[in-house]
Amino acid sequence: MPLRALKILVVVMGVMLVAGFIALFVAVGARVAPRRTEPSAAHSLTPRVIDIPRGARVEAMAAAPDRLVLDLVLPNGDRQIISIDTTTGTRIGTIELHSPPSRPSAGAN
Repeated sequence: MPLRALKILVVVMGVMLVAGFIALFVAVGARVAPRRTEPSAAHSLTPRVIDIPRGARVEAMAAAPDRLVLDLVLPNGDRQIISIDTTTGTRIGTIELHSPPSRPSAGAN
């Protein structure tokens, strides 16, 4: 009898291991799989105009799920970073980046 009980125990534990691995793969797959969401009317982007300084050009752009960041080069060489909320299309903020004034060299008279 003890040998038969041991065989049954091994089979049950094997089935439990297989079921556990399947549950683990399903859980990981559910977290990794992209979620499809339908765009709602409340989150649809209405056309907006974002003003940038005259003569500025977009040097770089980065996007996040709810933000758009523009790196602008101004005509005078300074830079400006603009953050835009993509759900509303409004400007969140602006960061001004100025170059330091150049110092005269020590050897020049």
